[in-house]
Amino acid sequence: MAENIQIHGNTKEEKYESLLSQVTALVQGETDQIANMANICAALKHGMDFFWVGFYLVKGEQLVLGPFQGPVACTRINFGKGVCGTAWKNKTTVIVDDVNQFPGHIACSALSKSEIVLPFFGKEDNVIGVLDIDSDNFSTFDHTDEIYLTRILTLIH
Repeated sequence: MAENIQIHGNTKEEKYESLLSQVTALVQGETDQIANMANICAALKHGMDFFWVGFYLVKGEQLVLGPFQGPVACTRINFGKGVCGTAWKNKTTVIVDDVNQFPGHIACSALSKSEIVLPFFGKEDNVIGVLDIDSDNFSTFDHTDEIYLTRILTLIH
């Protein structure tokens, strides 16, 4: 197991490629989803220098806070509410350049400026949770983030 994450590269793509191989090695052989989510959060937070990285898990009609890295967070989010609830409801990635412009945004931290939320799915193609990443800068996330984060989510089994 790796003791720390070393990111190499100048472009976002190069950094994600460097991170992806290390995260793959980190979770290889571990079957516990929570353990893998926890290490993925740490790798993304520290490797990509994001403000906040965390998982919310579907429990009934709410998303409940799971493993995360960063400041304390909202514990529960209702279906269809905020960026996370919207990604869950629509079963699609949501990228927000300015969270202040997102209708119904749930402000867990006033320092969060932009956000990406990706749903992930169980065996029956139902959403079982979301990966939520916040930046303290505007317009941080784009399609490149979506591509690589989707690949990272496939490592959770």
